[in-house]
Amino acid sequence: MSKLLALLLLAAALLPARKFYDDDPLVQEPKPRAVLKAENRKLSDLYDLFVHIFATPGEHQPNKGEPIRARAVNTLGDPMEGAWWQKRHYFKTMSREELIRGPEYGTPPSPNGQWTIISAKTEGITPGFVVLDSLKNSYFVKFDPLEHPEMASAADSISSRFFHALGYHVPANYLISFPIAKLDIRDDVTLTEVSGITRKMTRRDLQQLLLSVPKDKAGNYRPTASAGLPGKTIGPPRWFGTRADDVNDIVPHEHRRDLRGLHVIDAWLGHDDSRAINNVDILSNEGGVQHIRHFQLDFGSTLGSATQKANSPRSGVYYFSWKESAKLLFSLGLYLPYWASADYPHFPSVGRLEWKTFRPDRWVPEYPNPAFQNRLPDDEFWAAKQIMAFSDDDIKTIVSTGQFSDPKAADWVIECLIKRRDKIGQTYFAKVLPLDQFAIVDNSLTWTDLGKKHNRHAPATVNLQWSNFNNETGQKTVLSGLTQATVPGARDAYFVADLVNPALPKQTISVHVHQLAGKPVIVGIDRAW
Repeated sequence: MSKLLALLLLAAALLPARKFYDDDPLVQEPKPRAVLKAENRKLSDLYDLFVHIFATPGEHQPNKGEPIRARAVNTLGDPMEGAWWQKRHYFKTMSREELIRGPEYGTPPSPNGQWTIISAKTEGITPGFVVLDSLKNSYFVKFDPLEHPEMASAADSISSRFFHALGYHVPANYLISFPIAKLDIRDDVTLTEVSGITRKMTRRDLQQLLLSVPKDKAGNYRPTASAGLPGKTIGPPRWFGTRADDVNDIVPHEHRRDLRGLHVIDAWLGHDDSRAINNVDILSNEGGVQHIRHFQLDFGSTLGSATQKANSPRSGVYYFSWKESAKLLFSLGLYLPYWASADYPHFPSVGRLEWKTFRPDRWVPEYPNPAFQNRLPDDEFWAAKQIMAFSDDDIKTIVSTGQFSDPKAADWVIECLIKRRDKIGQTYFAKVLPLDQFAIVDNSLTWTDLGKKHNRHAPATVNLQWSNFNNETGQKTVLSGLTQATVPGARDAYFVADLVNPALPKQTISVHVHQLAGKPVIVGIDRAW
């Protein structure tokens, strides 16, 4: 029996590997298998920081040879919709109302009746509460620091909606306003004093805590209320490896396109605090199947905010880098890092946000991130094309959810996001042939030149050549003279159109077409650079 099994395995290994299958391209991840037991794991912030700074977790790109291409993508090069990501604004333009709403699962706290504090966070500079509204929906309420009213709450509201429109799973965040009289305290809520003694929280404690947060002229407080996530929190994912207790998590995180591309998105929004602890895994039950969904969290440290204070002028560089330290040491202090020349207008509600010194390819988060370090030009283009899809009006619409009381502060955030967006297109559209949105119309291959559409690196011409494609062996046979967009007509056959930028011949796109019963279907897109 063992010999027969060995022969069968050998025969399977010798079979030619098909490039495409009848169900390509896949849009959705396969239906998740049930996660029977998921551990609620803890992650030390300090340990996480040191591991990423002084070690090299995860599998990294090789110094020589073929790079490790992104995985967990379909044959078109897009992540599949599911536990990590969904197609949204770039793939189907969202309305103004959809951009403002953000995630579909939540609703703002009910304005009727009392809100009841059921737990409280008292450590740190600003307090936080978990409250139940009169409908018994739970919310985590986070306040701005006293010196920077509106800063973290506006950043949280704005960035969470951008991340949602970019396809990620995020909390439903709402800006709320209320007087202290709106809050009740449940009898079992406790506080732990500096001495370590735990005691019942009182009304006086609440009044004392709220002295450290800002309020408006009417005496109301303006925090963020984050709706309870739809499932059970089981700790953060990591930027490398997989969750051992998740049977569906089979691609190392450092090789996921939706995580590699986050570097570009985080750079745009200034999300330097994108550490592992600022993400969370949620055990959900949908369709009777228990599985894990991955959420991006804590956007109060974006757009110039560091949540409890204005962001550091060093935002966009690592906490520690041997290279930067050596430059400072051997220059005897004469070396001037790029961030030192940045000029920030004085907007307490924004913190430190600017665009003139911003370079998306130079920006890094607080610590080295294996997924970000592994990114390739096609990963960057995937994120950049989505960012460029936000029009000026889209950006203004989402910034309006920050409800800045100073119109000049809102205008500055809008200007920075527009200018930073344009720099992202300028940088990453130059690295690849920036064609996308391929389709077949009237039996002809069409596409959108994103470089031309956004006035960024549009090639003067694009050369096209059709070839027969052997789906079993991967071999191509050039079809002499077929250099127009019309799809070849043989039935039940595969063809490939190679598109080349003659000015930069290494920048190519291969569009694979399956001609089936006279109905050509695009089944694959491969990029090279």
